[in-house]
Amino acid sequence: MSHLAPHSLTSPVAQDASALAVARAVLATEAQALQTLAAGLDDAFGRAVELLLTLSGRVVVSGMGKSGHVGRKLAATLASTGTPALFVHPAEASHGDLGMILPGDAVLALSNSGETAELADLVAHASRFALPLLAITARAESALARQADIALLLPAAPEACPMGLAPTTSTTMQLALGDALAVALLTRRGFTATDFRQFHPGGRLGARLKRVRELMHSGAALPLAPPQTRMDAALLLMTEKRFGCLGITDEGGRLIGVLTDGDLRRAMGPDLLTRQAGAIMTPTPRSIAPDALAVEALRLMTVGERPITTLFVVDPANPGVPLGILHIHDLLRAGVA
Repeated sequence: MSHLAPHSLTSPVAQDASALAVARAVLATEAQALQTLAAGLDDAFGRAVELLLTLSGRVVVSGMGKSGHVGRKLAATLASTGTPALFVHPAEASHGDLGMILPGDAVLALSNSGETAELADLVAHASRFALPLLAITARAESALARQADIALLLPAAPEACPMGLAPTTSTTMQLALGDALAVALLTRRGFTATDFRQFHPGGRLGARLKRVRELMHSGAALPLAPPQTRMDAALLLMTEKRFGCLGITDEGGRLIGVLTDGDLRRAMGPDLLTRQAGAIMTPTPRSIAPDALAVEALRLMTVGERPITTLFVVDPANPGVPLGILHIHDLLRAGVA
């Protein structure tokens, strides 16, 4: 008699199909809940935005368990988009961290049930010091919703968990509503990419928000020549500057063309070295301003059917006059590309 364990009657293919079906059902359930949430937003959301816009202090976000994890993310999103915010754990608040919450602050509490016992001291503190209290909860009749100055209510929606127990749909709605609040606030503040960069100086995002002037080469490094330059001299200059191109400037110092390796190949012939650079150059090259974002420079280099590897930086106050040059390798080293 064999003592081997019996094989599963379900094949790997069937198991994969079942997993896909579960995943799609979860996403469909949560997507439907988000649509219901969006359709049900009312003037309470607008009042919450107006209150937070006029706040002199910070938004103190709090929540317990999964709501706490969502709250941490919401506080980080608010802080990085122009609305000063911090997360205070409700249990830690009861053991001294209430002292972090100051006059001028507002409290934003997350609790699906609205009956989270750990939030009681935080809610009482807000009431004692007349701090605005905002709530994100699913129950209008809950203690938290009744205490709140503004309650943002989540619609009734089934959890995606088949047992209906694990916070899934509810936390997705909390997260999405928090994002909506943060984006509405940054839009009202007129928050720009420049502002965004101040809060994101590191990593790839910070690199993409660098200014072109921070990455460009300038001064003696610029490969420039007038259009009457003979090609033998132009080739020597291109080799010396090591950018693989030569900017062609008119008598006023304005950029009128660029000479690249591709132009050389197209003009290849026995008389190449005696021809003038202006006769071979590509006219009206792409260029960018020094205060443009590095990510915009990357887009200009890669747009269209003919991507380029170098981009001249021109003076917006003196149109067409080159101030610098940017190579795709500069963007790669900076982490932009």
